Amino acid sequence: MSRLVADSSGLISLGIVVSNDPDPLSICLTQYEVVVPTAVIEELREVASYDDAHGRAATAVLERDEMLEIRSVDLDAEFPLDDGENAAVTLSNELDATLFLCDEFNQLGLIHASLADTRLVTTPTMLSVLVQTEQLSGAEARTLLDKISDARSWDANSYVQRARSLLKEP
Repeated sequence: MSRLVADSSGLISLGIVVSNDPDPLSICLTQYEVVVPTAVIEELREVASYDDAHGRAATAVLERDEMLEIRSVDLDAEFPLDDGENAAVTLSNELDATLFLCDEFNQLGLIHASLADTRLVTTPTMLSVLVQTEQLSGAEARTLLDKISDARSWDANSYVQRARSLLKEP
Protein backbone atom coordinates (compact mmCIF):
# COMPACT_ATOMS: atom_id res chain seq x y z
CA MET A 1 0.00 0.00 0.00
CA SER A 2 1.41 3.40 -0.99
CA ARG A 3 2.02 5.98 1.71
CA LEU A 4 0.24 9.32 1.37
CA VAL A 5 1.04 12.24 3.67
CA ALA A 6 -1.77 14.78 3.78
CA ASP A 7 -2.10 18.40 4.75
CA SER A 8 -5.33 19.69 6.27
CA SER A 9 -6.28 21.50 3.04
CA GLY A 10 -6.38 18.30 0.99
CA LEU A 11 -8.21 16.33 3.66
CA ILE A 12 -10.80 19.09 4.05
CA SER A 13 -11.34 19.12 0.30
CA LEU A 14 -11.95 15.37 0.25
CA GLY A 15 -14.18 15.65 3.32
CA ILE A 16 -16.44 18.25 1.66
CA VAL A 17 -18.30 15.49 -0.19
CA VAL A 18 -18.00 12.76 2.43
CA SER A 19 -21.74 12.13 2.57
CA ASN A 20 -21.86 11.46 -1.16
CA ASP A 21 -21.56 8.17 -2.93
CA PRO A 22 -18.84 7.76 -4.04
CA ASP A 23 -16.91 9.16 -1.10
CA PRO A 24 -13.38 10.23 -2.13
CA LEU A 25 -12.17 10.47 1.48
CA SER A 26 -13.14 6.84 2.16
CA ILE A 27 -11.52 5.72 -1.07
CA CYS A 28 -8.25 7.45 -0.18
CA LEU A 29 -8.28 6.10 3.36
CA THR A 30 -8.71 2.55 2.11
CA GLN A 31 -6.39 2.75 -0.91
CA TYR A 32 -3.46 4.49 0.81
CA GLU A 33 -1.65 4.41 4.11
CA VAL A 34 -2.57 7.98 5.10
CA VAL A 35 -0.13 9.62 7.50
CA VAL A 36 -0.59 13.09 8.99
CA PRO A 37 1.47 15.15 11.40
CA THR A 38 -0.05 16.21 14.72
CA ALA A 39 0.00 19.83 13.46
CA VAL A 40 -2.52 18.85 10.77
CA ILE A 41 -4.80 17.23 13.37
CA GLU A 42 -4.62 20.47 15.36
CA GLU A 43 -5.56 22.49 12.26
CA LEU A 44 -8.46 20.12 11.54
CA ARG A 45 -9.73 20.55 15.11
CA GLU A 46 -9.60 24.32 14.74
CA VAL A 47 -11.46 24.26 11.41
CA ALA A 48 -14.00 21.78 12.82
CA SER A 49 -15.09 24.41 15.32
CA TYR A 50 -16.73 26.44 12.51
CA ASP A 51 -20.31 25.85 11.44
CA ASP A 52 -19.75 25.82 7.69
CA ALA A 53 -18.83 23.38 4.91
CA HIS A 54 -15.16 23.45 5.88
CA GLY A 55 -15.96 22.77 9.54
CA ARG A 56 -18.22 19.86 8.62
CA ALA A 57 -15.51 18.49 6.29
CA ALA A 58 -12.85 18.74 9.01
CA THR A 59 -15.22 17.00 11.42
CA ALA A 60 -15.78 14.21 8.88
CA VAL A 61 -12.02 13.69 8.65
CA LEU A 62 -11.57 13.72 12.43
CA GLU A 63 -14.37 11.15 12.80
CA ARG A 64 -12.17 8.78 10.79
CA ASP A 65 -8.95 9.46 12.67
CA GLU A 66 -8.59 5.75 13.45
CA MET A 67 -7.80 5.31 9.75
CA LEU A 68 -5.01 7.91 9.94
CA GLU A 69 -1.51 7.31 11.20
CA ILE A 70 -0.64 10.40 13.24
CA ARG A 71 3.00 11.32 13.83
CA SER A 72 4.90 14.10 15.52
CA VAL A 73 7.68 15.90 13.65
CA ASP A 74 10.00 18.77 14.38
CA LEU A 75 9.13 21.90 12.41
CA ASP A 76 11.63 23.56 10.09
CA ALA A 77 11.95 27.07 11.54
CA GLU A 78 12.98 28.40 8.10
CA PHE A 79 9.97 27.02 6.19
CA PRO A 80 7.80 30.00 5.18
CA LEU A 81 4.37 28.33 5.37
CA ASP A 82 2.09 27.50 8.30
CA ASP A 83 2.80 24.73 10.78
CA GLY A 84 0.55 22.23 9.01
CA GLU A 85 2.29 22.48 5.64
CA ASN A 86 5.68 22.71 7.36
CA ALA A 87 5.07 19.52 9.34
CA ALA A 88 3.50 17.67 6.41
CA VAL A 89 6.38 18.48 4.05
CA THR A 90 8.89 17.46 6.73
CA LEU A 91 7.01 14.22 7.39
CA SER A 92 6.78 13.44 3.66
CA ASN A 93 10.53 13.79 3.33
CA GLU A 94 11.28 11.82 6.52
CA LEU A 95 9.04 8.92 5.45
CA ASP A 96 9.92 9.08 1.75
CA ALA A 97 6.16 9.08 1.14
CA THR A 98 4.86 8.25 -2.31
CA LEU A 99 2.34 11.13 -2.37
CA PHE A 100 1.78 14.44 -0.61
CA LEU A 101 -1.82 15.70 -0.75
CA CYS A 102 -2.11 19.47 -0.45
CA ASP A 103 -4.45 22.12 -1.88
CA GLU A 104 -2.44 25.26 -1.12
CA PHE A 105 -2.64 26.38 -4.75
CA ASN A 106 -0.85 29.68 -4.15
CA GLN A 107 2.17 27.87 -2.72
CA LEU A 108 2.42 24.75 -4.90
CA GLY A 109 5.79 25.77 -6.38
CA LEU A 110 7.39 26.21 -2.97
CA ILE A 111 5.87 23.00 -1.64
CA HIS A 112 6.93 21.04 -4.74
CA ALA A 113 10.48 22.37 -4.46
CA SER A 114 10.58 21.38 -0.78
CA LEU A 115 9.69 17.73 -1.39
CA ALA A 116 12.60 15.35 -1.93
CA ASP A 117 11.21 12.28 -3.71
CA THR A 118 7.50 12.62 -2.96
CA ARG A 119 4.95 13.42 -5.67
CA LEU A 120 2.80 16.45 -4.88
CA VAL A 121 -0.88 15.86 -5.64
CA THR A 122 -3.83 18.17 -5.23
CA THR A 123 -7.43 17.09 -4.82
CA PRO A 124 -8.12 17.53 -8.57
CA THR A 125 -5.06 15.38 -9.31
CA MET A 126 -6.13 12.80 -6.73
CA LEU A 127 -9.55 12.57 -8.37
CA SER A 128 -7.78 11.99 -11.68
CA VAL A 129 -5.69 9.21 -10.11
CA LEU A 130 -8.89 7.62 -8.80
CA VAL A 131 -10.31 7.72 -12.33
CA GLN A 132 -7.15 6.16 -13.77
CA THR A 133 -7.26 3.37 -11.17
CA GLU A 134 -10.99 2.87 -11.85
CA GLN A 135 -12.05 3.83 -8.32
CA LEU A 136 -14.20 6.60 -9.84
CA SER A 137 -15.67 7.23 -13.26
CA GLY A 138 -14.73 10.43 -15.06
CA ALA A 139 -18.30 11.69 -14.63
CA GLU A 140 -18.21 10.97 -10.88
CA ALA A 141 -14.87 12.75 -10.52
CA ARG A 142 -16.12 15.82 -12.41
CA THR A 143 -19.26 15.95 -10.26
CA LEU A 144 -17.18 15.64 -7.08
CA LEU A 145 -14.74 18.30 -8.27
CA ASP A 146 -17.66 20.63 -9.03
CA LYS A 147 -19.04 20.15 -5.49
CA ILE A 148 -15.63 20.61 -3.90
CA SER A 149 -14.92 23.66 -6.09
CA ASP A 150 -18.19 25.28 -5.07
CA ALA A 151 -17.50 24.77 -1.37
CA ARG A 152 -13.83 25.79 -1.63
CA SER A 153 -14.47 28.79 -3.95
CA TRP A 154 -12.21 27.38 -6.66
CA ASP A 155 -14.38 28.42 -9.62
CA ALA A 156 -11.89 31.05 -10.83
CA ASN A 157 -8.82 28.89 -10.21
CA SER A 158 -7.17 28.14 -13.56
CA TYR A 159 -5.39 25.08 -12.15
CA VAL A 160 -8.73 23.56 -11.12
CA GLN A 161 -10.36 24.51 -14.44
CA ARG A 162 -7.57 22.75 -16.33
CA ALA A 163 -7.78 19.69 -14.09
CA ARG A 164 -11.54 19.51 -14.64
CA SER A 165 -11.02 19.43 -18.41
CA LEU A 166 -8.67 16.46 -18.04
CA LEU A 167 -11.04 14.30 -15.98
CA LYS A 168 -11.99 11.68 -18.51
CA GLU A 169 -12.42 7.96 -18.47
CA PRO A 170 -9.13 5.96 -18.69
